Amino acid sequence: MRNRSIARRLIATVLLLELLSALGITAASVLYERRTRMRAFEVVLRGRADSLLGAVGDAEDANDNVMLDTTEFSVPANDLYKVTEDGGGELGQSKTWRDDLQPGDSESSGCRPHDDIVCTKINGQRYRFVQLHRVRVVDPGDKGGGKTHHITLVYGASTEPVWGAINRSVRFNAITSFLLLVLTGLAIAWLLHRGLLPLRELAAQAEDVAPGRWEFHPPESARVTRELAPLTRSLETAVQRLEQSFKQQDRFIGDAAHELKTGVALVKSSLQLLSMRRRSVEEYEAGIERSLTDCERMEGIVAKMLTLARVENQQATPGVLVSSDLAASAAATAQDFVTISELRQVALSVGATETMLVRLTAEECGLLCGNLMLNAVQHSPAGSAVRVAFATEPGWVEMRVEDHGDGIEAAALEHVFERFYRGDPSRQRSTGGTGLGLAICKALVDKAGGTIAIESTVGVGTTVKVRLPQAA
Repeated sequence: MRNRSIARRLIATVLLLELLSALGITAASVLYERRTRMRAFEVVLRGRADSLLGAVGDAEDANDNVMLDTTEFSVPANDLYKVTEDGGGELGQSKTWRDDLQPGDSESSGCRPHDDIVCTKINGQRYRFVQLHRVRVVDPGDKGGGKTHHITLVYGASTEPVWGAINRSVRFNAITSFLLLVLTGLAIAWLLHRGLLPLRELAAQAEDVAPGRWEFHPPESARVTRELAPLTRSLETAVQRLEQSFKQQDRFIGDAAHELKTGVALVKSSLQLLSMRRRSVEEYEAGIERSLTDCERMEGIVAKMLTLARVENQQATPGVLVSSDLAASAAATAQDFVTISELRQVALSVGATETMLVRLTAEECGLLCGNLMLNAVQHSPAGSAVRVAFATEPGWVEMRVEDHGDGIEAAALEHVFERFYRGDPSRQRSTGGTGLGLAICKALVDKAGGTIAIESTVGVGTTVKVRLPQAA
C-alpha cells in the first residue's frame, strides 16, 4: 500500500484553495478592469465627440450656413469621425474615415451595445462609436429666429489600447498571484516541517520500545504541544500496560512451567522408583495411584489455564446482552459442595431468596461462585462456617463470601489475584489449590465491568466482596 503524507495533502489542499482564490480574484479583476476602463473610455469618447461637435459654428456667409472648424481642436490620429447636416451634406470627416464603414456591427465586435454607444470591428481592431444629434441656430436674433441646422456626428475610437491596459493589469495580477502561490507553498512546507518536528521526535522514541526494552521518554516538545499531548499520554500508558502484560505473561509461563515440571518430576520419580526392583502388587498399585493423582493435578492445572485464557480473550458479541441469576448459581454451587463441606466439617450457607441478575452467563456465574466457595471451604477450620450473602443497590449486585479461617497477611493481599500465587512460600499442596482460582474470578468480574476485593484479618477470617452491574 502506498504511503500517504498528511503534510503533502495539507500543502496540496492549501495551495489548491489559494489557486482557486487566485483564479477567482483574477476573474473578478478582469471584470472590474474591463468595466471601469470601458466606462472611462466611453466618457472620454463622449467628451471628444462633444468637443468636436462644439467646433461646428457659423460659416459667416450670406446663406447662414455652418462649418466645422478643427483648427483649435486636436483629434487623435486613429480616431474616426464624420459630421453631416441633414439635407445639407457633409461638414467634415477624419482622414481615415471610409464611406463603407458601418458602425454598429455589435455581433462581430464581441461587445454589447448600450445607450448611444455601438461597437464594431475595423480591419480586425475593435472600435466603439458614439452618434450625437445636435441643433445649431445661426443668428437667432434675426427676424424669424435665425436659421436652424440639424447636425449629426458619428465619432469612434479604437478600444485596443484599453484592452492592452486590461491585459497588462490582469497579467500583473496573475504573475503576482503565481509568485505568492510559490512563496506560500515553500513557507507552508517549511512551517509544517518545523511544526511536525515534535511528532517525529515522539516517533523516534516510540521506535526504541521493544520487548525487554521498555524505556519510553517522550520529548518535552511533544508534551507541551496541545495536539500531541493526548497521544503522548496514550503512548506512555500503552507502553506501561504492555510492559506489565509482558512481565505478567513471563511470570505466568514460568509459574506454569514450574507447576507442570513439578508434576512431571513426581510422576517420573514414582515410575523410576517402581522400576528399580520388583515390587509387590500393593506397592505397584500405590505407585500407580500416586502417578494418577499427580496426572490429575496437572490435568486440573491445564484445564484452569485454558479457562483463564478463554475468559480473558473472549469478547462480547455486539448487540447481544447476556444475563443470569447469580443467587441461583450460588445456591446450586452450594448444593454441589455439600459433600466436600461435610468432609471438612464446614457449614456452607447461601443467604439469598430473590433473583439477582448480572451480566454473566450461567456457566460463568457457576465458575465464579465455585472458585470463591472452594477457596473459603478449603481454608476454613473444622467446625467453622462459610456464609454467602447478597445485597443490591441501584444498578449493582453485591455478593459477599465470608469465612473464619486463618486469614491472609496484609503483604499478600495485593498479590492474591495473580496467577499461581499462593500465600504459602513453600507451595504446599495440602489444599489442592493451583493458584489460578482467584485469577479466574478477577477475569470474570473485569469482563462484566465489576470489581472484586478481599478483606482479611489474620486469625479472624476473610471476606471477598464482588460487585457486578445489574442486568435488566
